[in-house]
Amino acid sequence: MSEFLRPIAEWCAAIIEAIGIGIIALIALYALFDAAIRLLRKEETERIFMELRQQLGRGILIGLEFLIAADIIHTVAVDLTFETVGVLALVVVVRTFLSFALEVELTGRWPWHRGK
Repeated sequence: MSEFLRPIAEWCAAIIEAIGIGIIALIALYALFDAAIRLLRKEETERIFMELRQQLGRGILIGLEFLIAADIIHTVAVDLTFETVGVLALVVVVRTFLSFALEVELTGRWPWHRGK
C-alpha cells in the first residue's frame, strides 16, 4: 500500500473501531436507563430483564460488526503479513461464533433458520 494511503486507512480503521465501541456503550447505557425507569414504574420484572438482555445483545452484535470491519481494514490496508492475516482469521472466527451465539440467545434459533 502506498505511504500516502496508509495513514488514511489507519484513521478509517480507528474511526470505525471507535464507532463500534461507542455503539456498544451507548446501547448498554440506554438499555440500563430504560430498565431502571421501567423498574421504577413497577412493570413486570421478568419482562424488563428479558428485554434488557435483548437490547444489550443487539447492541453487542451491531458493535461487533463494526469492530470486525475495523480489524479487516487495519489488517488488509495497513499491516498485511501472514501473521496478521492469521490473527485476523482467528479474531473473525471467534467474533462470528460470538455473533451466532448471541443470535441464538436472542431469538432462540440459528440465523439461517429465520423462515416461518
